[in-house]
Amino acid sequence: MQDPNEDTEWNDILRKKGILPPKEVPKDDEEEELALQQQSIVKTYEDMTLEDLDENEDEFGEEDEAAIEMYRQKRLAEWKSTQLKNVFGEVVEISGQDYIKEVNKAGDDIWVVLHLYKQGIPLCTLINQHLTTLARKFPQTKFLKSISTTCIANYPDRNLPTIFVYREGEMKAQFIGPLVFGGMNLKVDELEWRLSESGAVKTDLEENPRKQIEDKMMSSIRSSLPSRKDSDSEDEDC
Repeated sequence: MQDPNEDTEWNDILRKKGILPPKEVPKDDEEEELALQQQSIVKTYEDMTLEDLDENEDEFGEEDEAAIEMYRQKRLAEWKSTQLKNVFGEVVEISGQDYIKEVNKAGDDIWVVLHLYKQGIPLCTLINQHLTTLARKFPQTKFLKSISTTCIANYPDRNLPTIFVYREGEMKAQFIGPLVFGGMNLKVDELEWRLSESGAVKTDLEENPRKQIEDKMMSSIRSSLPSRKDSDSEDEDC
């Protein structure tokens, strides 16, 4: 009688048609195949980011939970390590000689906010105070300041304050002169919003604080104007 497990072309045809049962896999081969499958699964985990692990969590069975958690912790530790390397938290004074290193070569995916200022200009002093607050709030952003003429020779005082925003050595935004900042009425939230529009910080503000001020001003102006009814009444008295 012909062995159903024999590797013959005829047996392969019978197995495909369901006449013969599937070929029995030796136990050693089963264990080797299972090990290969597990290695494949582990490799899949290794290739995944934290987001990938979270998104695909439902696709893995209970037996995979330990491996998933192991790699999640590994990815989390790597992420924290990267974040710690990129924590600044203060406004650092630089000179023109530091410019290339601190701005152009700040690092991959690092946002740099550079304030050009001069002593004795009140708005420059105010902005430096606001930037100190924002540097603590957004430690992943690199905040720098430099006396204008030590950074850029003959930089005109009429352009102060000036803020340049860079990312990976490329200028992303520039704010030049007192009018851009709205003068001494500039609030820290307003400066935060302006920087968030350039991408330098990720604000939790829901709308432009300046818009709220402008809306209040317009509301005040409208309330002080005579209504149409009052205007008609005055016309009749004339």
